[in-house]
Amino acid sequence: QVKLMESGGGLVQAGGSLRLSCAASGRTLNWVTTAWFRQAPGKEREFVAAIDWNGSITSYADSVMGRFTISRDNTENMMYLQMNDLKPEDTAVYYCADRSGSWGSDMGVRTQNEYGTWGQGTQVTVAS
Repeated sequence: QVKLMESGGGLVQAGGSLRLSCAASGRTLNWVTTAWFRQAPGKEREFVAAIDWNGSITSYADSVMGRFTISRDNTENMMYLQMNDLKPEDTAVYYCADRSGSWGSDMGVRTQNEYGTWGQGTQVTVAS
């Protein structure tokens, strides 16, 4: 059974950068779509970005497009989220998740119910 563990969160000033990592153990991340979601205080969890199994297809929420970059290294069983030009509204707990199967539709990869495995989350706080 795969386990996912996020790291790299922290406190940063607005305009700063952070790089989140997601480490998988128990099985390979090959052949699965992986994604980042986030949940701000008092809000529902929302989609941030997704990447297909070999990194050739990505999808981003409009709110992070151009600022965040999702990537993965299947040889290391890792996924990353580079976050630049951070804003206070990016403050949230960030979760990585994976799902079996091919990419399918863009709508599908943005749907959290499609993902069967989740990490514990890492807190990102952006101070204004």
